[in-house]
Amino acid sequence: MHLTHLSLTNFRNFSRLDIDLPKESVLLVGDNAQGKTSVLEAIYFMAAFTSFQTHTDRQLVNFIAARSKELTVGRIVADFKSKGTHNRLEARLILEPFGVNGKRLRKEILLNGVKRQISEAVGHLNAVLFVPQMSQIIEGSPRERRRYLNQTLSQIIPAYARTLSEYSQAITQRNALLKQLGERGGDPNQLAYWDETAVDRGARLIFWRIQAIQELETLAARVHHELTHSAEILRLNYQPAYDPLPKPENQFALKMDTAPDRSGFELDSIKKGFAERLTALRQEEIARGVTTIGPHRDELRFLANGIDLGDYGSRGQMRTALLSLKLAEVDWMKNRSGEWPLILLDEVMAELDPQRRRDLLKYLDKSEQTLLTTTDLALFNEEFTEQATLWKVEKGTVSK
Repeated sequence: MHLTHLSLTNFRNFSRLDIDLPKESVLLVGDNAQGKTSVLEAIYFMAAFTSFQTHTDRQLVNFIAARSKELTVGRIVADFKSKGTHNRLEARLILEPFGVNGKRLRKEILLNGVKRQISEAVGHLNAVLFVPQMSQIIEGSPRERRRYLNQTLSQIIPAYARTLSEYSQAITQRNALLKQLGERGGDPNQLAYWDETAVDRGARLIFWRIQAIQELETLAARVHHELTHSAEILRLNYQPAYDPLPKPENQFALKMDTAPDRSGFELDSIKKGFAERLTALRQEEIARGVTTIGPHRDELRFLANGIDLGDYGSRGQMRTALLSLKLAEVDWMKNRSGEWPLILLDEVMAELDPQRRRDLLKYLDKSEQTLLTTTDLALFNEEFTEQATLWKVEKGTVSK
C-alpha cells in the first residue's frame, strides 16, 4: 500500500498543504509545535476516521478558520495505490452555523468521489500508528484498550465497524429500556428485540476479537522474544465480559499463568451462551438499569513473564511491549490483507534506548512506506537518513 499524495485544507495548523509522497521512508524534521504530528494525524484519520490526539473532531479544524461565523470546512484528501488500483479518500469536517453564535460539526466521507458511511470507508487505507502517549493502551483504562482493539480490527475485518456501531446502538437502547423498567415497571419481555440484536452483533465482535488477539499475540510474542533477547515472554490476556468458557459452579477461580484457549468456539455457540447469560441476568440488570456483560465491557491485559505490565511493569517494559505489539500489527495486517500497511511513528526514537532504535529500524526495512517525525536527526543512524527522504516542517509548511 502506497500513499501517493496528501492534501490538507484548514486542518490543525495547516491552512493548506499539498505533497506527493515517495514509496520509501519519509522523515519529518522540525521543532515542537510546527505540525509534524498533525501530518501523521491526518493520515491516520483516513485509516480509522478518528483522531489519536482528541475525541472531538471539531478540534481538528484549523482554529483560526473555525473562529469565522461563516461555514468552515476542514478537508483531508488521500490518494493511494492499493492492490494495483489507484483510490482517493476524502474527509470533510464541516462546521455549520447553528443557533445564535454556535456551530455544529458534520462529517462527510467520500471514497473515489462517492459519499460513504464510515463503516463502508474504513479499511481501504490501512495504517499502524505508534506515538508515545500510546502507553495508555497498557496503563490506561479498559476503555483505552477497547478503543485500540476497535480501531485496529476495523481496518482489517470488513464488517467489524458496522457491527460495532449496531451493537453500540442496541446497548444504548437496551440500557434506556432497562432503566425505564426499573423505575416504572412493565413487561420485561420488551427487552427481547434489543437482546436479540445485542447477542447477534456482540457475539460476532467476541468471535472476531478472540481470533485477532490470538493471532496478534503469536506475532507479538515472537517480536518481544527478540527485542528482550529471550528474557521475557509476552502474553495478551483477553478477558471478555461474556466469556464463552464454562465456569464450574461452586468452585473458586485461581489465577493461572496458562492462557485460556477460546479458539475452538464457533459463532453459533457464542451466540447461544451469550443469549442464555443475558436472560439469566435480566432481573439484576433491570434493577441496575445497565447491561453488565458484552463486548462493551471487555478487557485486555498485557503480561510479561506472568507479570501484569499495567500494574507492575516498568516504563522500559511497557515501551518494549508496545513496540512488540505495533510491529506485530504490521505483520498481522499484511497477513490478513495481503499488503503492508503504512507505518506512522511520532517521536518514537526519543522514547527508546539505542539497541531498541536499531531493532526498530531493522524491522522498518521490510515495509513499503514509513513516515517518522523527529526533532533530532542524531537519533537515526547515517545509513537510514541517507536512504530516507527528509522533509522540514516549520510553522505549518513542509519543504524538502
